Amino acid sequence: MKTIYKITYPNGKIYIGQDITDTLNYFGNADSALIEKDFTREQKRDFTIRKQILWESEDATQQEVN
Repeated sequence: MKTIYKITYPNGKIYIGQDITDTLNYFGNADSALIEKDFTREQKRDFTIRKQILWESEDATQQEVN
């Protein structure tokens, strides 16, 4: 299954990406160092990330996914 997803971080920042692996624990290739700058040490200890599937297809071409 190929998907387009939206990840929302607790600070309200949003990351849109694509996944062609269809794995449950895939959360994109966002720059971890960049994201970590947005959180205090205390905020890093307990937070929730929301992942929403915006679009999915079993037979879309890579061009269509892009």
